[in-house]
Amino acid sequence: MGSPVPNPDQDLHHLLKTNEALFMETLFKQYYGLLCRTAVRFTKDTEAAEDLVQEVFCKIWQNREVLEVTTSYKAYLVRSVTNQSLNYLEKQKRMVLTEDTSPFEEAFSANTTMDLVEGSEMEIKVQQALAVLPPQCRLVFEMSRFEELTYKEIAESLQISPKTVENQMGKALRILRERLLSLLLLAFFIGV
Repeated sequence: MGSPVPNPDQDLHHLLKTNEALFMETLFKQYYGLLCRTAVRFTKDTEAAEDLVQEVFCKIWQNREVLEVTTSYKAYLVRSVTNQSLNYLEKQKRMVLTEDTSPFEEAFSANTTMDLVEGSEMEIKVQQALAVLPPQCRLVFEMSRFEELTYKEIAESLQISPKTVENQMGKALRILRERLLSLLLLAFFIGV
């Protein structure tokens, strides 16, 4: 018989009840990096991502006496940061709509074949392909591919079934394959 497998969530839950400061310190050290990477995937802005993660930790501290985590702490935190990031993006979108967008339109209309195959241009195309995914489908895809969460963790985080996660991933991959096929073929024929 081996030694019992440590359960970080049980340890965190015990700390929450016995030593709140150590609970927050442990939670922060354990998940800060992952949460910042999660937020950066949405915001593309490191400073904004750090601010969003800090807000989530502040809310946890403020609500620590009534905090109830029914999933894993990891899933709970990723969901909180994801929601915070989506709210941030929604606010940013409203702000952009009021600004002049003509410089961006000029930059996108000046594509040449060589520009198209450059890495940054490909990344833009991938981002555009991701943008056409339905919101939940995109969220599931990004959590799986960029945050490397398992289907089970995604299901817990979003409070959906693992089968729904699997279906959303299949749908995302099908749409992305269709949207990016011409770009991949162009890169293949040019030899990039």
